[in-house]
Amino acid sequence: MVTITLNGRPVEAPAGTMLVDAAARAGVDIPTLCYLKGLNCIGSCRACLVEVEGEGLVASCNTAVRDGMVVRTDAPAAAAARRANLQAVMDGHRAVCAACVRQDTCALRRLAADCNLADSPGPLPEKGAWDEAFPLQRDASKCIKCMRCVAVCREVQHCGVWDFTGAGPSMKVVVRDGLPISKAGCTLCGQCVTHCPTGALTARDDTDRVLEAILDPAVMTVAQVAPAVRAAWGEGVGLSHEEATPGRLAASLHALGFDKAFDTDFAADLTIMEEGSEFVEFLGSDKPRPLFTSCCPGWVRFVKLHRPHLAAQLSSSKSPHQMMGAVVKNTLADEAAAAGKRLFCVSVMPCVAKKYECAVPELATAPAGGDNIAKAVPDVDAVLTVREFDRLLRTVGVNCADLPETAFDNPLGTSTGAGTIFGRTGGVMEAALRSAAFLVTGKNPDFSACDTTAATPEVPWMSRELVIGGTTVRVAVASGLENTAKLLEALESGEASFDFVEIMACPGGCVAGGGQPIHFNSERGAFRADILNRLDAADALRCSHENPDIQKLYADWLDAPLSHTAHAWLHTDQESWQI
Repeated sequence: MVTITLNGRPVEAPAGTMLVDAAARAGVDIPTLCYLKGLNCIGSCRACLVEVEGEGLVASCNTAVRDGMVVRTDAPAAAAARRANLQAVMDGHRAVCAACVRQDTCALRRLAADCNLADSPGPLPEKGAWDEAFPLQRDASKCIKCMRCVAVCREVQHCGVWDFTGAGPSMKVVVRDGLPISKAGCTLCGQCVTHCPTGALTARDDTDRVLEAILDPAVMTVAQVAPAVRAAWGEGVGLSHEEATPGRLAASLHALGFDKAFDTDFAADLTIMEEGSEFVEFLGSDKPRPLFTSCCPGWVRFVKLHRPHLAAQLSSSKSPHQMMGAVVKNTLADEAAAAGKRLFCVSVMPCVAKKYECAVPELATAPAGGDNIAKAVPDVDAVLTVREFDRLLRTVGVNCADLPETAFDNPLGTSTGAGTIFGRTGGVMEAALRSAAFLVTGKNPDFSACDTTAATPEVPWMSRELVIGGTTVRVAVASGLENTAKLLEALESGEASFDFVEIMACPGGCVAGGGQPIHFNSERGAFRADILNRLDAADALRCSHENPDIQKLYADWLDAPLSHTAHAWLHTDQESWQI
């Protein structure tokens, strides 16, 4: 430990700690824009300047503490320099805050207000050309050249989609090699969006399309919400996590005008029945190891774009929201037709890649017009991120805090704790193992034997072995695509060997997904995962095979896991997907 004097008082910090972090440990907030701890310490925005005795003004994000250092964060000279630097940033930023989706979460807007800055009097920068149909959107006129997107994409997500050209005032962030974004290897994980301090990077906004469907009397609108949504949706509408209950979430969907509100946790249980059964069959086969989970479209895109030779090892099970879309479109078709309406299925997801996934024609249950896959009717018509869902609630004026709690609609609303933990890293694996053990032995396993809560984004992967019906099963879990790349390299080199592997593209899983509410420089994944774990522990049903509505769905429609109908509705061939 070293001791510095910070604003007149002694403060201890580990050697090597950056000044900005040492100050934070002592409860002193230094403004930052470009800083991203451990990833982006370039001092480019100069918003974090502090005064160091004998040295003058230094960037606190890339200046390490030294024993005896005397630092003032509140020196007038530092405050004036920070203000001037922030004004320079503002002068290069198209400040159209009233119409920006990041107006409430923009770090630049907050600092500009704190420093009483003015909008630039000069000409505003141009937005730049972009593919407006692509799920990831970029407005170059709002980019402040902080390089956070470059760092996250390269260091955390192993994709290197973003790059920069030029230097100094002429520097700009671009898609690598000048490629169109659709050709640059983007997995649509959305981590660049959640780590952008302004509105330069966003997800395509589909709220108008959804609202149009809600208002159309000829449309029966059906909404579903992913497991991780219940851990975060309240953040955008001012609810505490105690207030943002699943019951109030269901009520808010009806308050928006959706005819039916279903819980994607139900479809997560359905996914386990299919994927768990698939895994049991896989264990008895000589197919190449391992079998990979397939519920994360960011991960599937990563495989297709960066490791296409592994596509054949993905589970053929669709993701939960696509399974729910297929079940909705098939089981409610007669009800909608009798009412003279067409079905419109909306998924509320913590994910940007789901916007891409719902439009994959190979995922449609029944192509329109026979075998012409290009004319396939999607099972899910639109996907809203959690941010879009919260904006829609605010647009309509729903007072979520005053809503009485209601249950999700049946018969597709009952779920188990196994479905709930799908939203965090290790949750799919843990849920699958709970039911796989039952499918082999006829008995529920000791839950501690299936526990994968040790999976974190801070380690490349976690692994464990367990015995199912006399067979030793080796499993691994990784989240974040840089960690994923390390695990795949270990598998391909022979350093590691597993039977079943869960991958989630976003570090920590869907709880930290690219469609979740944004909190600048605050990672909420672990907090949200804890909410899901507590919901699981409190659930009366904790195994997917115990879900009575799942059992009824098989009895009435699907016959059995992996049946002909189950394959037609609930499975796909990712090798055939065109990206």
